[in-house]
Amino acid sequence: MKRILFMILRSFYVAPYYFFKVWWYSRHLNKYSEEQCFQLLKKMTTKANKAGRVIIDVHGLENIPKEDGFVYFPNHQGLFDVLAFLESSPKKFRVVMKKEVSNTILVKQVRLLLRGIPIDREDVRASIKVIQTMTEDVKNKKNYIIFAEGTRSKRGNIVQKFKGGSFKSAVNAKCPIVPVALVDSYKSFDTKSIKPVTVQIHYLEPMLYEEYKDMKTVEIAAMVQERIQQAIDKAITNNDL
Repeated sequence: MKRILFMILRSFYVAPYYFFKVWWYSRHLNKYSEEQCFQLLKKMTTKANKAGRVIIDVHGLENIPKEDGFVYFPNHQGLFDVLAFLESSPKKFRVVMKKEVSNTILVKQVRLLLRGIPIDREDVRASIKVIQTMTEDVKNKKNYIIFAEGTRSKRGNIVQKFKGGSFKSAVNAKCPIVPVALVDSYKSFDTKSIKPVTVQIHYLEPMLYEEYKDMKTVEIAAMVQERIQQAIDKAITNNDL
């Protein structure tokens, strides 16, 4: 968490302005479009990342579908992950996040601006409702991020098992699935260092419905997990050369 304080201290002259603006937007969502909210968060995040000495190294933007109505499925390394998406994604998105963190200060306001959905994975009925809501939203050309591991990996760039249930909304919506590989994202907020760090984000080739329509969700999950791990391993190998 040292880097979060470092970000705030290095941007003390603009931080209060952005904090107030995010709070204001979150309290008056009916006055601001999703695009306006997304652009505010993108601008704030880009400045915060720069102040925190975090470089976002983006790959594969050409793989992001031009038409809205798709789901990003990244690996999950920590709190910084969504910030990597906010700076790099040219497309606005909604996010599904754990209920435990969805109401903490600032995270709550960001979730509201993104029209994000909190999920209680221990409550089956609530999880089903989230899947249904997400399915309808994607059908209506909204984009989403969902972390299929369910919780962040404690092993850095080693991807945990992807849960098949996370893919039900994509299957029901018959939408493109976009695997996304995050590399070294955990080094931003989940270590004590404030040294400059580069976080790689790789938008991989999307899986269209025709490719996965005959697969079970656990099979889709395993395939997406494998593609992401391969991309991470390749990125790390290239960095070592």
